[in-house]
Amino acid sequence: MDSKKIDTTNDTPSTRRGFLGKSAALGLAGVTLGLAGCKDEATAGGKTAAAPAAHKGGEVAPGQLDDYYAFISSGHSGEARILGLPSGRELKRIPVFNIDCMVGWGITNESKAIMGTKPDGSLKYTTGDTHHVHGSYKNGTYDGRWLFINDKLHSRVARIRMDTMETDKITELPNVAGFHGIFPDKRDPVDPKIDYTTRVFCGAEFHIPLPNDGRDLEDPSKWGALFSCVSAETMEVMWQVRVDGNMDLCATSYDGKLAACNQYNVENAADLNGMMAAERDACVFLHIERVEALVKAGKYTTIGSSKVPVVDGRKTANADPKTAISCYVPVGKNPHGVNASPDGKYFVCSGKLSPTATVIELAKVLQWFDGNVKDPRDTVVAEPEIGLGPLHTAFDGKGNAYTSLFLDSQAVKWNVDAAIAQFKGDKNAKVILEKFDVHYQPGHNYSSMGETTQADGKYLNSGNKFSKDRFLPVGPLHPETEQLIDISGANMKLVADHTAYSEPHDGIIVRRDVVKTRQIYNMTDFPNAVTPETAGIERKGNKVHVRLMSQAPAYSMPVIKVKKGDEVTITLTNYDKVEDLTHGCAIPTYNINFIVNPQETKSVTFKADHAGAFWMYCTHFCHALHLEMRSRFLVEA
Repeated sequence: MDSKKIDTTNDTPSTRRGFLGKSAALGLAGVTLGLAGCKDEATAGGKTAAAPAAHKGGEVAPGQLDDYYAFISSGHSGEARILGLPSGRELKRIPVFNIDCMVGWGITNESKAIMGTKPDGSLKYTTGDTHHVHGSYKNGTYDGRWLFINDKLHSRVARIRMDTMETDKITELPNVAGFHGIFPDKRDPVDPKIDYTTRVFCGAEFHIPLPNDGRDLEDPSKWGALFSCVSAETMEVMWQVRVDGNMDLCATSYDGKLAACNQYNVENAADLNGMMAAERDACVFLHIERVEALVKAGKYTTIGSSKVPVVDGRKTANADPKTAISCYVPVGKNPHGVNASPDGKYFVCSGKLSPTATVIELAKVLQWFDGNVKDPRDTVVAEPEIGLGPLHTAFDGKGNAYTSLFLDSQAVKWNVDAAIAQFKGDKNAKVILEKFDVHYQPGHNYSSMGETTQADGKYLNSGNKFSKDRFLPVGPLHPETEQLIDISGANMKLVADHTAYSEPHDGIIVRRDVVKTRQIYNMTDFPNAVTPETAGIERKGNKVHVRLMSQAPAYSMPVIKVKKGDEVTITLTNYDKVEDLTHGCAIPTYNINFIVNPQETKSVTFKADHAGAFWMYCTHFCHALHLEMRSRFLVEA
């Protein structure tokens, strides 16, 4: 016998190979449903990640992990996406406002309850348009609890749990259209002891009649837009502020006191020409503590059938800085983007129709609210000319800013302190450090940990709107390009091109150690979990409840009988306890397809409206006998 030691590392039950080998043997010996399940304790919690590999450019060797997660909005596909960086590997697509027939989002009862339904139980909306995704904070950096993402199309905000990477709440904003900008607060604006996210701010882009119930349709002068505040914990709308102009993006200060939106159309016009008439637009700052003091004192109104308090943040109602809740700082024409510097000192707005970036000092904004700064424009401390079509600004934590130039198809690196010195009259200040060509027309860009106090200056992602000639042709609709740029050295270097299905927008890059995911659910998390005692079929009139359990490679009932015309609810609990052992449940011709992860419970309700024999089968590979995992769903005429 060979005396060499045999390496069985990859055959332990904690690996998929080891589990499938063991379970296949058990299944072939006799397919039974052992409800106790099998579980290796080593997989009960999350695994300890290996030390980050020394990556060469954007290459991550097989078997090695990426250093970062990138959480990116998807645009009008209605979802969120997760990439690993620097590899650019797509790790997951999170359904949010869209129907996803793989996981069953928009099909299961649980997902429908989150998405919102009409009185007949059908989804209220089946479309969405995500633009911006941001994480919750603690101590000025991401805490790994939640992601928040907007739906511009139907004015909704969703919350995603970062431990499961699944949407758990969706809220529709009242009296709002074109909800575009979103940002969580970084600490409580009222209680200084609370240093984590408690609110999410939402900016409305489109002017509409208030209320939008058919009145004033021919008089846009009476239309308006509302800035909304949503509770991060309950996802309920706390209050709204009526403002001048169209809100684009949002930013929040690290001390929690201020939230801001860059405003185009301060003219409050209803046509394209009117929206570009003014030489300058604005960045509106809201003093959150003052807003909430007005709400608490009852100094608010409501609009239409909504009970949400609304206060007036328009310029004419806030002439006295000492009592004002809003401050309109003049910035470049038709700005697009407002971003907070990691040191907490500045907000930067880009001009879009002006080749400038406007740097606003937050301390001076607070001084304006105290009555110690005469003109809001005096809060501007720099306005460098950086290039054509400036949009979004990212930071490296070393004093440098990186702004996307849509018309120039470039990312421009510039120094904030030098820009301030130039604004003060220093003609020798070197503001522009480098201009880097991207392919083509960049929209959003964002840097690694750049929206936090821990900006690390390693990577910049340039999201480009056009990629013609960059990839193999696939018809009239081209993929878009996510170009990863190394910004750790003196000069920017292109690391990789990552394709993206249309049409992603903004994103964040988060260090992998921040993200703590769970590998299996707790069955007790689900009040409707099926147990051996409750499993079976229950009939009440024409309503039939099928309570089902699954454990690879079988469902707990080989035959399910119902009658034509029955309203059928199937509740399925996955009894497997092994990481990555997900089951599917599909019924042909009944539009039923969903998955249940380990120890998870989901349900669907449908009408058995046509008779016949239908094989309910597992759609998600789970076992060597996966193809045999099915039950007969019989509908009697």
